[in-house]
Amino acid sequence: MAFVQGHLRGEPVTVTFDTECAHCARPLQLEIDDTLACRVTEGAAPLVFLPLVNFAKWKDPSIIDGF
Repeated sequence: MAFVQGHLRGEPVTVTFDTECAHCARPLQLEIDDTLACRVTEGAAPLVFLPLVNFAKWKDPSIIDGF
């Protein structure tokens, strides 16, 4: 919701996620700003998977089933 607040207030917003690699547990820091520009910890190149789900035609009983 930080991005919504930033747009409503007319202020730039940046969100930082401290996480780790699911494969090797190496620490990662992901930063996303209000224009959805992404920056990643130096030396890391994570892959991101975003499944496309048509919510207008959603019939599954759980969101997990759609993915």
